[in-house]
Amino acid sequence: MNQMKKSVALIFVLMLAVSVVLAGCGSNNKNDNTSGNTNTNKDNDKPPVTTDDGDKGGSDLAPYKLTVVFPAAPQADEAAVEAELNKYLTEKINATIDLQPIDWGPWNDQRNLMIGSKEKVDIYFTASWTLFPVHVSQGAFLDLGDLLQKHGQGIIETLPPAFLEGSKINGKNYGIATNKELAAQGGIIYRTDIAEQLNLDMSNVKTIADLEPIFAKVKAEKPDMTPIFFREGENFATHYFSNLDYLGVTDVDGVILKDGNETTVKSKLEVDRYLDILNVTRDYFKKGYINQDAATTQTSGTDALKSGNVFAIPAPLKPGKDKETEPAANLVGKLKQIEMNQATVTTGETTGAMLAISTTSGDPERAMMFINLLHTDKYLVNLLNFGIEGVHYTRNGEIITATDKTGNYALNAAWEFGNQFNNYIWDTEAPDKWEQFKNFNSKAVNSPALGFTFDTEPIKSEAASLLNVKKKYDAALETGSVEPSKIISDYMAEMKAAGLDNALKEKQAQLNKFLGK
Repeated sequence: MNQMKKSVALIFVLMLAVSVVLAGCGSNNKNDNTSGNTNTNKDNDKPPVTTDDGDKGGSDLAPYKLTVVFPAAPQADEAAVEAELNKYLTEKINATIDLQPIDWGPWNDQRNLMIGSKEKVDIYFTASWTLFPVHVSQGAFLDLGDLLQKHGQGIIETLPPAFLEGSKINGKNYGIATNKELAAQGGIIYRTDIAEQLNLDMSNVKTIADLEPIFAKVKAEKPDMTPIFFREGENFATHYFSNLDYLGVTDVDGVILKDGNETTVKSKLEVDRYLDILNVTRDYFKKGYINQDAATTQTSGTDALKSGNVFAIPAPLKPGKDKETEPAANLVGKLKQIEMNQATVTTGETTGAMLAISTTSGDPERAMMFINLLHTDKYLVNLLNFGIEGVHYTRNGEIITATDKTGNYALNAAWEFGNQFNNYIWDTEAPDKWEQFKNFNSKAVNSPALGFTFDTEPIKSEAASLLNVKKKYDAALETGSVEPSKIISDYMAEMKAAGLDNALKEKQAQLNKFLGK
């Protein structure tokens, strides 16, 4: 009964997150003295040189360089932006910064290598879908409890409690979530100019099966264009498209349906929806609709669009995702998104984008000061996300416009850092973007396991073995590169040999306990 009460309480907190986010968003708008101001002087958004945790500027702190590792394509003007960040951070917390973006292709392997070799890093981007619980169990990230209380009061005041509560592992925070949308939805982003040129009717596209005649026409009339670009983790079988809830740990098999009512944990290989998606994907691959290097490419979907010969990409959607992608893809005014499943909320969304402090950090307190600033300092977070005003964009109040230099610094990673509700809005985006986020969240369906995160510690050895099997099969299987019927049985056999049954049993036991069963 106590567990059930705990569950209900946490779900109540999660359900209130939207209203808390909105309140924070509204507060930001009211307190921002640049709203509606046509003066584009960037100093308007610079707060006084005092940190939000009580330190008086950086004068009393020894100089320190922060190393921040995150997934994003390296940018041509990264050094110039770093120089501006260094000027500002020196004033604020006497720190400079070394941004270390890792392109999406090598992200997992390179990050794992850095963590495994205990490379000196201060801050890592992390998430439930990028081995967050595994890295916590390996001791890679610090327990942030004391640091958050001492240097993270701005985070505590502005971040909805759902994010801090939902991302805990065994009652402790090891990452600080981005303040962003609290729902997930799968769909595609496509080229509107190509659709118009080929007279494609996209209005009836509701499912992945509806894309067949669209892709057939693109393939027939533009043989040099890839109808849809896939890669590992960005395809129809991924969790945001299939609506599978991996119960907080995507790298250990064992799922329930996010949009269902059942709480019996199964292997994804036993879920009809997942298998149906694999079969459609294989059909599209054989017809040439999917890039033939999908299983091995290290190119991101955004970069694929930027190449000019890709019609569509799968994407985790939110209001305005298409417009956010346009500048980075160099396709301003030429992209549109189509939602293709029910928006859902799981514990994974509270851990979908976080910053963790590495146990190898030379100054964890300074690292937390920086993360706190990303949540409270409007000038800093926009500089990191969009580059230098007057160079990479121009600004009219809260609205920014691309320049001929925008492509030199287009991280397309604003969702990775701090408080999104402090971000400027591109003039190609809806002016009421943040209001749309509220509506998006409010219409989402809650997973039956909302609030639960699987603890991998009891099956640590099995988790490592299962991850190795997953790496062996998933990329080829989920991109359509192999025939599902020919390898599913082998995949399942190797999973069982690696300890799948024990993992499923442990996931079920922990979930039942959480649900009070």
